[in-house]
Amino acid sequence: MPVFQLQNKLLSVKINSFGAELCSVVSNETDIEYIWQADESVWSRHAPNLFPIVGKLKGGEFQYHSKTYQLPRHGFARDNEFICVEQADDYVLFELTASDKTLINYPFHFCFQIGYKLSANKVITSYSVFNPDNCDLYFSVGAHPAFNCPLQNSEAFEDYELVFNNKSELTINTLNDGLIASQTKQLDLKSNRVSVSKQLFDNDALVFMNSQIDEVHLVSSKSKHGVSLFSKDWPFFGIWTKKNTNQFICLEPWQGIADSDISNGDITQKIGIIKLQSEEKYNCSFDLLFF
Repeated sequence: MPVFQLQNKLLSVKINSFGAELCSVVSNETDIEYIWQADESVWSRHAPNLFPIVGKLKGGEFQYHSKTYQLPRHGFARDNEFICVEQADDYVLFELTASDKTLINYPFHFCFQIGYKLSANKVITSYSVFNPDNCDLYFSVGAHPAFNCPLQNSEAFEDYELVFNNKSELTINTLNDGLIASQTKQLDLKSNRVSVSKQLFDNDALVFMNSQIDEVHLVSSKSKHGVSLFSKDWPFFGIWTKKNTNQFICLEPWQGIADSDISNGDITQKIGIIKLQSEEKYNCSFDLLFF
C-alpha cells in the first residue's frame, strides 16, 4: 500500500493509495499533525472517502431493477486499493474502477477519481465520477476527514469551538439507528459558534441537510490553531466523533446522505442520490485550510 507525499514550505501531506485516504498533514513550521492518526483502540481510520453511498442503507441493502444488493455503511471505496494515475510535486490523482468484485454488490460501471492539490497551507480534494456504461449510474460521494482535537498536548478537547459563518442557528436532522429520522432540532449558536464537548455527540453525528453549511472552522480558543473546511454547493454535512471520546472531530461534506428510516430501498428514489447518464462526468471539490 504505497503512501504518496506532497510537500511545500508550509505543509507535508501524505496520502495512502488504500482508499486514496489522506493520512497526514503536518505543519513544517510548528510540527502540528492535523489528521487523526487512526488509533485502532479508538477509531481506525484517518479520512475515508465515501462512495458509492454516504451513510447507512436501511437494512444494509438497496433494490435496483427488482434485485436486492447489500452495501456496507459509506460504501466500499474506503476499503479498496486505488491506482495512482497522475503525480506531481503538488498534486496526485487516484482512480478506482468497477470490477467483478464491486459488480456483485453494486451493479454499475464507474470510474471514480480522487485528486489532492497542495497550495500554500491549503489542500484541495476533488472528486470525479464518470459513467462509461450505456445505462444510468446512481451514486453518492462524500468525505469523512478526522482532525486531531486537541492539536497540542497542552490543550483539551473542550478548548475547541466550531465556528460557522454568518449563522445564528442550524437545523439538525436526528438519527434513528444511523438512519435519517423525521424529527429535527436546533443547534443554537452563540456568536455563530458552539463549544466542543463529548455531550454534543451523545445522539450520534450532527447531520445537516438543505445546504446549510458551506464553511466551518474547528479552532482552539487557546492557541488559535485549527482547520477550516470550505464546501460550497454541497447539500449535506456531518460533524461527528465517536461517542464518549475526546480526541478527534470529523468534518464531513456530503453529496448524498443516509437512508431515511422510512426508505423504500429503491436506489433510484434514495434521498440525495445522484443520477449520471451515459458518458457523463460529475465533479465536486472542497478545500481544507490548516493554520
